[in-house]
Amino acid sequence: MARAFLVLLAVAVAVPGLLAGADPLTADPLNALTPPGAGHWFGSDHLGRDILSRVVYGARHSLSIGVAATGIAVAAGVLLGLTAGLSPRWADEALARSFDVLSTLPELLFALLIIAIIGPGTGNVIFAIAVAQIPNYARVIRAQTFVVRRAGYVEQAVTFGRPRLAIVAGHVLPNVLAPIPVLATIGLGTAVIAASGLSFLGMGPQPPAAEWGAMLSEARNYLRVAWWEAFFPGAAITLTVVCLTVIGRRLQRRFEGRTP
Repeated sequence: MARAFLVLLAVAVAVPGLLAGADPLTADPLNALTPPGAGHWFGSDHLGRDILSRVVYGARHSLSIGVAATGIAVAAGVLLGLTAGLSPRWADEALARSFDVLSTLPELLFALLIIAIIGPGTGNVIFAIAVAQIPNYARVIRAQTFVVRRAGYVEQAVTFGRPRLAIVAGHVLPNVLAPIPVLATIGLGTAVIAASGLSFLGMGPQPPAAEWGAMLSEARNYLRVAWWEAFFPGAAITLTVVCLTVIGRRLQRRFEGRTP
């Protein structure tokens, strides 16, 4: 079920027209706040826009922000974690304490702090979420680096006189990356929540863009008369995060050798 939903999301991102035929930005005031039915399967919002189309097209905004932020966080986290694990003790301690301090801050609060400094906007939201997630990846990579650098095959490569850079690229890096798919899958769900939360606060894609968090923000004034306007984008966020978490936990069990 989780995989099927994520495949559906991938289709929504790549070719949303296959799942929704209406224009997500076209307003129809005469049909505003229409309940779910044959004309609008998810109903229409306060401007008469088709909610199904907005949810489908909104997947591209929400997931793109999450994927971009996670990708940047993984790349930077691997680089910093590897650097810390291979550095002299004083440099490692300085980086490690920095990771620990930053990890104590809730990711959304940290992202809000960054946006307060650099300003709102889609690009800034991606940057803020990425920076907030970097310590999580860096700490894991640092720990993995300590384990791998003491492995027999690494010590053997050092004994044979292989260049340090070749040892890092050929032996250390490939082996420290093993937990990254698990962390990135779960982290993507966290990034989607953060992106939606920041968009809800008006810091992400601006109206009339179809983005799940922005849709929730617009719908909050109509909860008493049109529950469907908030329900469907909220359900999309929830299902996406739950499915990503389920897939991430499965990958984690396989990584730990608890399932075939």
